[in-house]
Amino acid sequence: MKRNKLPQFVGRLITAIIILGITAFFTPGFTVSSIWIVALAVLLLAVCDFAISTFTALFTHPIVKGIIGFVLCAITLYVVQYVVTGYGISWISALLGALVYAIVDYMLPAEDESSHSHHIHHATV
Repeated sequence: MKRNKLPQFVGRLITAIIILGITAFFTPGFTVSSIWIVALAVLLLAVCDFAISTFTALFTHPIVKGIIGFVLCAITLYVVQYVVTGYGISWISALLGALVYAIVDYMLPAEDESSHSHHIHHATV
């Protein structure tokens, strides 16, 4: 039986917004002006991650997935500031933010073991 993925996607999106909010709170030099800015940033992060995982074979091995996921998360966290007004981050903060994001994401329970990841991919379908 095929499950409806919309509730799962919405749940993951809300979880990713919470994770990014926590990340911004605990990361020095990472500022967001409102929850809506965090939500917009998460949507952009999810689109970037989806595009990367869809059009490349970078996420084939779990170790490589973690390392590349961390690097891509840091780069994406940094680049989003040029698209979203009210969102600011430095390179160092992007690296720290990617680390905080990965730790918080890892500590939150996944719906099932196969869907849990250690990077931004948690927010995609």
